[in-house]
Amino acid sequence: MINSLFIALQWYSMLLLLGLIFFPFTKRLFAQFIDGGYAFSKTVGILIVAYLMLVTGTVHILTFTFPSLIILILVSAGLSFFSFRYFPLPDKSHRLLPWIIAEELLFLTVFLFWAYVRSFTPDINGLEKFMDYGFVNSILKTTYFPAKDMWFTPFSINYYYFGHFVTALLTKLSLLSSNYTYNLMIASIAALTFSSSFSIAINLYNNVAKKKYFLRLFIVGILTAAIVTFAGNFHSIYTFFKPYENEHPVPPLQLQFSPLTFPNSYWYPNATRFIYHTIHEFPIYSWTVSDLHGHVTDIPFVLLTLSFLFSVFLGGPEKKVALKLSNKGSLIREYYLKLNATLPVSLFHLLSISLLLAVMYMTNAWDGLIYLLMTGLLLTYLEWDKISDAKISIFPKLMTVILELVVPCLILGLGFVIFSIPFSLFFKPFVSGIGLLCAPGFLTNMKHLGPLLFEPNHCQKSPLWQLVILYGFFYVFVLFLLVGLSRVKKWQKADIYVILLIILGTILIIVPEFLYAKDIYPEHYRANTMFKLVFQSFIMLSLVSGYSISRVSLLLKSGKARVYKILYPFFFVITLLCLTVVFVYPYFAIMSYYGNLTSFKGLDGTAYLKDRFPEDAKAITWLNTHVTGQPVILEAQGDSYTDYARVSSNTGLPTVLGWTVHEWLWRGTYDIPAPRIQEVKDMYESDDNQKTQSLLDKYDVHYVFIGTLEREKYTVNEEKFNALAKIVFRSGNTAIYKLN
Repeated sequence: MINSLFIALQWYSMLLLLGLIFFPFTKRLFAQFIDGGYAFSKTVGILIVAYLMLVTGTVHILTFTFPSLIILILVSAGLSFFSFRYFPLPDKSHRLLPWIIAEELLFLTVFLFWAYVRSFTPDINGLEKFMDYGFVNSILKTTYFPAKDMWFTPFSINYYYFGHFVTALLTKLSLLSSNYTYNLMIASIAALTFSSSFSIAINLYNNVAKKKYFLRLFIVGILTAAIVTFAGNFHSIYTFFKPYENEHPVPPLQLQFSPLTFPNSYWYPNATRFIYHTIHEFPIYSWTVSDLHGHVTDIPFVLLTLSFLFSVFLGGPEKKVALKLSNKGSLIREYYLKLNATLPVSLFHLLSISLLLAVMYMTNAWDGLIYLLMTGLLLTYLEWDKISDAKISIFPKLMTVILELVVPCLILGLGFVIFSIPFSLFFKPFVSGIGLLCAPGFLTNMKHLGPLLFEPNHCQKSPLWQLVILYGFFYVFVLFLLVGLSRVKKWQKADIYVILLIILGTILIIVPEFLYAKDIYPEHYRANTMFKLVFQSFIMLSLVSGYSISRVSLLLKSGKARVYKILYPFFFVITLLCLTVVFVYPYFAIMSYYGNLTSFKGLDGTAYLKDRFPEDAKAITWLNTHVTGQPVILEAQGDSYTDYARVSSNTGLPTVLGWTVHEWLWRGTYDIPAPRIQEVKDMYESDDNQKTQSLLDKYDVHYVFIGTLEREKYTVNEEKFNALAKIVFRSGNTAIYKLN
C-alpha cells in the first residue's frame, strides 16, 4: 500500500505543478469567478500542452518525448506569466486563497479515494480496457503523429483518441509506466470532475446569493459536485423489490415489494442497460468499470467548456486585454474594434470556444456538436436580450438575431475547422448517416434522402415510465426551480444559464427517440446515439439539480409569505428522499465491482497477467524491455471483449489484426479487416514456408508471438519458424521469434 501511495503522490505532484503553472492564465479566463477558476487550471494546462504537442508532433517540429513536453510547458508558462504580468487583474489573492486551498484539498481527497478503490481491482482487463490501454501504449511509442493503430498495421488510429493521447502525455510527464497511470488517470478524471463541478456550483450560486457566506457556498459546491460525480438515478429503488430478469425490466409496482430482503440481489449495470437495446451510462458507472473511453476522458474538457461559457455569459475583462494588445497598430485596433462591436462576445472568446469544441470533437466527437449547440443557445440569448426592448414584432426580431449570428457562427466554424486539422486530416468518420426512427412507409420506400436514412423495422421507443426512472430525479428539481423562478421578478444570469442547460439537457434525452446515428450494429442501432447524448445530459442536469436545490432553498428562506414556511419542510423531505435514492447506487456499484474492498492489490493494472498467463506475461515484459520503436508483431486474432490482442494492447506494438468487430466499426465495413482473419491463421498453421514468408513480408512482421492463446486457437507449425526466424525469447510454452 505504501508503494501505491508514493506512486499516486508522484502523479499528483505532476498535476499540481501543472495547475500552478497555468493558474495565472486560468485566472484571467475566469476573472469573474470567486475562486479565479483555480479548479480548472489543471485542465487548462493539460489542454494547452497536449494541443501544442499534437500540432508540433503532426508537422514534425517536435518529437513526442519528455524534453519536448518540458519545452512546451516552459514556453506556455512564459506566456501564462506574461499575461499576468502585463495585464494584471485587480488583486484578490486574499479572497482566492481559501477557495484555492479548498478546491485543491477536494481534488486530492477524491483522487486518493478513487485510486484506493481502484487498488482492489486494478486489472486493465475486461470490457474495452484492452482497446483503451492499447491506444495509450501505441501513442507512448509514437515519435510523430498520427499514432499507429495497434490492431491494424500499418494504418493509424481511426478513433477519437485525444483523451488517450492526454493519458500518454501525462504518463511521460510523470515518469511512471502506463500500467500504473491508466488507473491514476481514472482517479484524476473523477477528481477533476468533482473539483470542476464544485467550482461551477459555487459560482452559479454566488451570482444569486445576497449573503455570500463561505460555508454556505462550500456546502452548495459539495452537494452539486457529489451529484455530478457519484450520483446514480432512480433505478436504485429496485433494491426494495424482488429482482426482475436482467433483459426484461418491468415497472417496480409489478414486482413484489420486499424491504426485508434489501438489496434483493441488485445488479448495478442494469441502471445503464434499462431501456431495450440501448446504453445510458453516467459518471459513477464509468469510474466503477474504468474503461478509459472518450466520453470519460472528455469530462474535464466538458466542464471546462461549461464553466467558460458561464464566465463569458457573466462578462469579463478579456475584451479590454485584446484591445490593449491591438494598440500596437492603429489599423489593427480599428478593425478589431469594428469586428468586436458586431459580436455578442469578443473575438477572443469565440476563438477560445472554437478550440474547446475542437478538443472535445477529437476526444469524443458527439461532444463537439453538443456544446456547439450550447454555445448557439447562449449567443442566441445574448443577441435576443440585446434587442429585447425594441418595439418591433417577434418575426423581425428573430430575423435580426439570425443575421447578427452569421458572423460569430462563421468565426466559430472556421476556428473549429482550423483547430481540429491535426486530427481530422487522418480521421475518417464511421457514421454512415442519420436514421429516422419509425419512418412511415413512403419514406422507407425511398430508403434515404441525402444523409437521412429511412430503414424499415427501426422503431425502438423508450417507454415513459423507464425515462422517468432514469431521469425523474432531475426533473423533480427542475419543476421546483421553475415554480420558484416564476415568483421572481428578475432572473439573474445564473438562472438564465441554468434554464439553457435544462433546455439542452432535455433535447438530448428526446433526440434518441426520433433519430439515431447509423453504425454497424444491426439491433442496437440507437445505443451509441443515446449513450453519447444522455451522458452529457446527465452531467448538465446534475449541475442543474445542485443549483435548483440551493436556489429553491434560498427562495423559500427569503420568502416572507406564510406559504414559504410551509413549503420549506416539504421541499426538504422530498430532497432528502431523492438524494438518498440516487446516492445508494455508488455503494452497490463499488462493492460489487471491487469485491467489497476486501483484497488490496495495488495500482499495477497488468499484475493479473502473472496469474492468468504467467509465461505470456514474461514475454510481454521482454517485449516492453527489449524492443524499441513499433515493429509489427504477429499474435492470435480474436473476438472483441476477449483476452485476444493482449500482446499488442500491453505493448503498443502493432499487430496484423486485433479485435475484428472494433476494426470493422472503425474502418466502416467488415470487408476491410475480414481477409486478415484467414491470413493470420495461415501464418501460424501453413506448412508452406514460401506462403508464410510472403504473408509475413506483406505485413512487415518483425516478431512472431506464440503463447497460450495462439496454441489454443491454432495448430501452430512452430518448426517452420526455426527456418524463417530465430528465437529470441522462450519461457515454458511461450516463445517469441524474430524474423531473419
